[in-house]
Amino acid sequence: MVDAVIANTGKAPDELSADAGYCSEANIAAMENRKIDAFIATGRQKHNGPAADGGQAKTPKTEEMRKRLREGGFESPYRLRKQTVEPVFGQIKHARGFRQFLMRGIENVSAEWAMICTVHNIPKLAKAT
Repeated sequence: MVDAVIANTGKAPDELSADAGYCSEANIAAMENRKIDAFIATGRQKHNGPAADGGQAKTPKTEEMRKRLREGGFESPYRLRKQTVEPVFGQIKHARGFRQFLMRGIENVSAEWAMICTVHNIPKLAKAT
């Protein structure tokens, strides 16, 4: 993904956040080698609870990342993921039960996604008025 950012913007990011699926010794080392300040989750976290290790091996770099995320607390840049689009995808997947598209093709998928987003936003609009 960092290569895609560089290709699209012409420069490497100063920092990045990634979910637990990207947590590996190789990925953490690659970010260190590129001098990118990385915040990579080491496991899943329940709301306001401690992070589980998600079955991650306890290797030196993942342990260091786990400690770094814990020490950052409320100031950690990784925490900003919870304030952006991440919760919306979680709500759509969990509360709406939307796990896969039923239609195929970019036009059909775009239309289906627009309907899902509309359904997600209607209660928010109703509360706002």
